[in-house]
Amino acid sequence: MSDIKVRKCLFPAAGYGTRFLPATKAMPKEMLPIVNKPLIQYGVEEALEAGMSQIGFILGRGKRAIADHFDISYELEHQILGTSKEKYLTDIRKVIDSSQFIFMRQREMLGLGHAILTGEPMIGNEPFAVILADDLCSVPDDKSDRALSQLVELYDKYQCCIVAIEEVDAADTASYGIISGEEVAEGIYDVSDMVEKPQPEDAPTNMAIIGRYILTPDIFDYLRETKPGAGGEIQITDALRQVAKEKRVIAVKFKGRRFDCGSVEGFVEATNYYFESGDWKL
Repeated sequence: MSDIKVRKCLFPAAGYGTRFLPATKAMPKEMLPIVNKPLIQYGVEEALEAGMSQIGFILGRGKRAIADHFDISYELEHQILGTSKEKYLTDIRKVIDSSQFIFMRQREMLGLGHAILTGEPMIGNEPFAVILADDLCSVPDDKSDRALSQLVELYDKYQCCIVAIEEVDAADTASYGIISGEEVAEGIYDVSDMVEKPQPEDAPTNMAIIGRYILTPDIFDYLRETKPGAGGEIQITDALRQVAKEKRVIAVKFKGRRFDCGSVEGFVEATNYYFESGDWKL
């Protein structure tokens, strides 16, 4: 078995965020704050926690604020140097000092699969993670590591593509990729099939893929062969379905809570949850 560790994480972040208009007309949805920290920073911190320090962003037009956020702001730091406000930059400084960042542009919005394929030059021939910042995953109640670290642990054991899943209401399956498979350990499934956004009557289960993946580098070959699917886009679910048929894909019900911050309701729910937890206070 390979001893290559997962050290790179890809953040597809080229979408328009239309559900948050007009707020996202000039600001990336990934920069919307949960209390006092943008969504994208929570994701990068989760990647660092999982042992990844090489962070790649797939961006679209109007997303320069993400690159600026993960850079030093000399004017701001000069203004607050030595004041009580300096402590508010502690977390982002730690992220910047611990990471290497690469930015690429997805010129056309052709789906999540296409966005991941766009990142191939950043990844090369090694396993990598994908985080969708819209899906905010909290620290589990037992204070153990967040979702991505749980996936890395399984990758070290199984050496194959790993996806995070959770049970959703049967009426909501048309918003997700849905898996079916055999449970090989508690909460861990050997995937036999995947369907992208099935109607409830066509969904094999209610186990939905959420925005955490560990992918092996051969996924790029599968993506190149994947035809546009649901919504006329190249879907990562369709590529992984073929991987599951020819090789192996593992799905895991991760510990922790996931907030769909791509929706206004989920964003407000996450904000309330993090505010009430008090973790944001310095």
